[in-house]
Amino acid sequence: MTAPIEVYYWPTPNGYKVTIMLEELGVPYDVRYINIGKGEQFAPDFLKIAPNNRMPAIIDPDGPGGAPISIFESGAILQYLGRKYGQFYPADERKRVDVDQWLFWQMGGLGPMAGQAHHFRDYAPEKIAYGIDRYTNEVNRLYGVMNRRLADREYLAGDYSIADMACVGWVRSYEKQGQDLNDFPHLKLWFETVMARPAVERGIAVGQEERARQANLAEDKEAQKILFGQRAR
Repeated sequence: MTAPIEVYYWPTPNGYKVTIMLEELGVPYDVRYINIGKGEQFAPDFLKIAPNNRMPAIIDPDGPGGAPISIFESGAILQYLGRKYGQFYPADERKRVDVDQWLFWQMGGLGPMAGQAHHFRDYAPEKIAYGIDRYTNEVNRLYGVMNRRLADREYLAGDYSIADMACVGWVRSYEKQGQDLNDFPHLKLWFETVMARPAVERGIAVGQEERARQANLAEDKEAQKILFGQRAR
């Protein structure tokens, strides 16, 4: 047996992607918590692994050719693990393109827009109606895209895949994004189906105790300075 994969992680929608995938695969892994509210993502050792100062990241001690490899960016990690273990990321090119479309849709759309909606609704020091409306409406549009997609299929790319794993953590925070899943019945069914998977439950549970020990981010001004006031270093 090889050494476990090291996962640099904090329990957020991006972090969940990796722990869900590893739980689905049944691959051993060790968690290295990166407390983003304390600025641990700026530690020099972590910067060597994740030059964007963002978690998640992994180190696979049994990378290509048997040599260790470090990977940052959650989408790249999902693709790597899918290729390595031959699961949840099809080898057939047409099917793989379908998964990639929805994975990148999440990376470039659902995640950033949902994050902005959550920010302006919960964390902004002043309630700016334009920002709240702009991002809440865009998330609503994106939920509509998912709802239409799921009208005639169980999962985003046909079979359950890394695309579903990438999206579910973001939809989990729908209330903080100002959304009502009852407005999107096909999306709601998909969400309930994916959340009921034991591996998804286990993946999302990782680090919740660590997170519970921290102050509420909406009230923690020091953490907000770290997270929301970043400039080039």
